[in-house]
Parts: sequence; structure tokens; C-alpha cells
Amino acid sequence: MATTAKTKAKLKSARAATKAQAAPKTRGPDAIALLEADHREVEDYFETYESLTDATEKKALADKICLALKVHTQIEEEFFYPPAREKTGDGDLIDEAVVEHMGAKTLIAQIEAGLPGQPLYDAKVKVLGEQVRHHVEEEEQELFPEVRATDLDLDALGAKLAARKAELMAALAPPPPAA
Repeated sequence: MATTAKTKAKLKSARAATKAQAAPKTRGPDAIALLEADHREVEDYFETYESLTDATEKKALADKICLALKVHTQIEEEFFYPPAREKTGDGDLIDEAVVEHMGAKTLIAQIEAGLPGQPLYDAKVKVLGEQVRHHVEEEEQELFPEVRATDLDLDALGAKLAARKAELMAALAPPPPAA
């Protein structure tokens, strides 16, 4: 029986997958693993925030949440969404994600400008958390599986995301308190 082009492609793909699994990983997490780790970190922050009563602790954690989300949204918009759009062809899902980011950025600015104890401060943090949870669910249930099904090099993209994330964290993080 003759080997068809389709069969050859499957064999080549299977060999490449086996080779990739056997190769030692020298890089950090792939792009999706990195983004999912960010999601878990921020979810933990929101959960912790709900139990806080001290205004100083609330402000410090809210600032941490805002920084993490600003960096996360920027690396997604700069490096993840463009190739995800191109490879999946799912512009609607990416457009929704960008609009959700815009809404989050509005709340982030309001939270950063406010203080615990001011009207609506806690409500803004809570609503931001709810919006982020919704956004995360859509990304993880819809977008990420679509992206994984493409030939996008998630390891190389993960390295770019990690480098940019480190750069932004250094640039945007508040300076350490003076000793």
C-alpha cells in the first residue's frame, strides 16, 4: 500500500512530537503555562484580599493585584494575542479579550487612585476580581485550547513573555521602602 502525503505528514508530526518530548527543556514554561501561572497568582491575591480588614494590608495587596494585572495584560496584548489571532483565525475571541482588558484597566486606574475606606474601593476590587475570573475562564476554556491546536511555538513565545514580564515588573514595580 502506498504511503499518502497525509500519512507522511502524520508520521513526520508524530516523530517531531516524540523528539520534542525527548529533548530536555532548557527554557521556562511555555506561553500558556506562564499565563496560567499568572492567572493562579492573581486569583490567590483576590481571595486573600477578601479576608483582609487592615487598610494598609488592603492597599498593599490591591497595588500588587494592579501591578500583576497591568503587566499580564500588556504581555498578552504585545506578544500573545497577535500570533494567537493569526494562528487561530478567531478574531472575535481576541477582540473580546482586548475589550475585557480595557475594562480591567479602567478599574485598575480607579483602584490605584483610591484608598481603602473610600466609597466603592472594596467594591471596585471585588468587581475587578469577578471580571478577571470571567476573563480567565474564557481564555483557559476557549482561547488556550485553540492556540494549543496550532503550530505556534509556545516555548519560544513563553521565553518572550517571561523576558518582557521581568522587564515590566522591574520598570513598573514601586521602589523598595527606604531603610
